[in-house]
Amino acid sequence: MSVQELGLPPILHDIVMSKRGLVLVVGATGSGKSTSLAAMIDYRNSNEPGHIITIEDPIEFVHRHKQSIITQREVGFDTHSFQAALKNTLRQAPDVILIGEIRDTETMEAAITFAETGHLCLGTLHSNNANQAIERIMNFFPMERHAQIYLQLSLNLRAIISQRLVRSLDGKRVAALEILMDTPRIRDLIKRGEVDILKEAMEQGVQEGCQTFDQALFQLYKEGKIALEQALVNADSANNLRLKIKLAGLKLDEDPTPAENTTDNDKPAAQTPGGFRLRMS
Repeated sequence: MSVQELGLPPILHDIVMSKRGLVLVVGATGSGKSTSLAAMIDYRNSNEPGHIITIEDPIEFVHRHKQSIITQREVGFDTHSFQAALKNTLRQAPDVILIGEIRDTETMEAAITFAETGHLCLGTLHSNNANQAIERIMNFFPMERHAQIYLQLSLNLRAIISQRLVRSLDGKRVAALEILMDTPRIRDLIKRGEVDILKEAMEQGVQEGCQTFDQALFQLYKEGKIALEQALVNADSANNLRLKIKLAGLKLDEDPTPAENTTDNDKPAAQTPGGFRLRMS
């Protein structure tokens, strides 16, 4: 499936067409990371000549040559290990390198090196959001190397795409994406190790392609793709999302999630069954 068919933001096209940089797709197991990466690789394959190498364990999606030549290597069949495949990758003159999963220091270091040497390197990492992804990267390295790694990330990180699957109104699942782009402010924050301010920078970087989970959930709710309950349950801050919905001119007739820090008098009266109703104020 394509990026468009999966309902993913068009900015993913721009990200995967980058000449160089490190792109991480993060999320819990089963959140659709591999599917999104496959759609991005297919877009690059369809629109840009070059050589794409994937190192996977196992191979989940088989790609055919289109505009690009694709070499897919499966650990245990085509190579003994991720480390062995990574050592031989640059000898094959790749333009794009996909690492199925970054699990250890050696693989993480190789991914950063690929980006530094002028390649586009994509990989997956198990973390819940961009902040945790950077913290996970730092945990691969000893404390004395942290300043160096922050500097390398500030110079080479292209994007971190965090993904969650949310139950949609039609009973299926739709992807909600947090996107951290390499804006000047974000590069500066990473260089200084001020990871805790990244969410604020993402909220302010919408024009440059950034978005937080709450912004993504708001858009899905506004478009009528998900119920209010699902939006609030999956939000990083249910209160902030409620406020955003109200400020957009959408009036909430039924909210199943009580606001934090409310008194008994402030709590809404019980509602009769019937689901959620949304009307323009």
